[in-house]
Amino acid sequence: MNLNQQIEALAADARDASRELASAETTRKNAWLECAVAQLIAVREEILEANRRDIEAAQAKGVSAVLLNRLRLESKWDAMLDGLKQVAALPDPVGEVSELRLRPNGLRVGRMRIPLGVIAIIYESRPNVTVDAAALCLKAGNAVILRGGSEAFHSNQALGRALQTAATKTGLPAGAIAVAPSRARSAVDQLLALDRYIDLVIPRGGNALVRKVREQSTIPVIAHDAGVCHIYLDATADPKLATGIVLESKLRQMAVCNALETLLCHEAIAESVLPTVLGALHEQDVEVRGCARTCAVFAKAKPASEADWGEEYLDKIVAVRVVADLDEAIAHIQRYGSDHTDIIVTNDYGSGQAWLRRLNSATVGINCSTGFADGYQLGLGAEIGISTSKLHSFGPMGLEELTTRKFVLYGDGQLVG
Repeated sequence: MNLNQQIEALAADARDASRELASAETTRKNAWLECAVAQLIAVREEILEANRRDIEAAQAKGVSAVLLNRLRLESKWDAMLDGLKQVAALPDPVGEVSELRLRPNGLRVGRMRIPLGVIAIIYESRPNVTVDAAALCLKAGNAVILRGGSEAFHSNQALGRALQTAATKTGLPAGAIAVAPSRARSAVDQLLALDRYIDLVIPRGGNALVRKVREQSTIPVIAHDAGVCHIYLDATADPKLATGIVLESKLRQMAVCNALETLLCHEAIAESVLPTVLGALHEQDVEVRGCARTCAVFAKAKPASEADWGEEYLDKIVAVRVVADLDEAIAHIQRYGSDHTDIIVTNDYGSGQAWLRRLNSATVGINCSTGFADGYQLGLGAEIGISTSKLHSFGPMGLEELTTRKFVLYGDGQLVG
C-alpha cells in the first residue's frame, strides 16, 4: 500500500469511527481520557526518548532556541496530562438542546449540538498539540486525523500510539485517532483532497502552512494564523500598569501566538511613559525596533522597517510605533494586524469603549495582558487553538466550537399544508 492509499484508508476509518463517536456516551469518552493519562504515564520514558531524537535532529539542523523550546516535551509533560484531566471534567456539549421555541401550530423547534464528524489538524513544532487536539476532538464526539510537523515526527508517533492504546482499552473505535504515518509533504496534499471523508481542516502554524492549506484544501478550513498582537498605550495610560502589562505580554511565553509583537504609543506620552516601558523591556534583553519618534526618545532602539509592522517574531523582539491618537492606532492594527488579540492600556472610559467597539479582532481588551487570549484563561478549559477565521468559530476554540447544531422538531401530527 503506497502513502496515498494509507492516508485514504485512515481517513475512511476515521469516517466510520466518527459515526460511532457521535452517539458515544459522555462516560465512555471520559473513560478514554482517564485511560489516556494512565497510558501516557506508563510509556513516559519511551515518549521522552522519541522526543530527544527529534530535539537532537533539530539541533543538528541549527534550529533556533525558541523553536527548540516549542519542540521540547518534558517541560510540558505535567501540563499536558492536566489538560486531559481538565477536558474530562468539562461538560459534554453533544446532545444539548437550546433555543426551544413554540410555533403557532404547536410545533416545538430547537437546536441540538452535534459533532462535526472528522477533523484533520495540521500543525507544526509542538508535540503536546497531539494530545490536546485528540482530547478535545474526541470529547466533542469527533474522530481526528493528526499531522504534526516533520521536526516532531518521532514524538507524535509515540504519543499517538499511547492514545490509540487507550482507545482500544476503553472500547472506542480503532479509527477514532489517526496519526499521519509519514513526514512526506505529499501526505498533507492527500489529506486536503479527501473531502468525502473529512469535514474540517484546522491548520496551526506559520503563514506558509496556513496559506498552503487554504489554497489547496477541498475541505472547509478554520485557520489558526499568525498572532500579530498589539498593545496600545493611550494618552492616559498609567506608567506602572503599562509596564507590567507589556512585560508579561512579551515575556511570559514568547513562542506563542498570543504574545505581544507590536507596541503602539500615543504621542502625548512618548517622552514621559514610553522610555520607561522600553527600558524595562531592554533590561530583559528585548530588542526594540522603532519608528523615527521611538528611536528619538529611546536611543537603544533600532530603526524599524516596513516589514516589522506585520511580523510575528515569537522571540525577544518588539516593534514600537508612536501614533497621533486612538484613530491612528486602530488604523495601524487594521492594516498590519492578524485579527488575533489587541489590548488598550487607558484610564479613559470613552477610549476603552471605542476600542472594544471599533476593533473586531478575536480578542479585544482593556488594561490586561494579551496572554488572556487563551481557552483556559477565558474559562473554556483546554483549546484546540485560536481561530482567526470568522466562520464558523472566532477566537479560542474549546469543546463547543468543535460541534455544530442541527434543528430538532417536536410535533404531534402537524402538517405544513
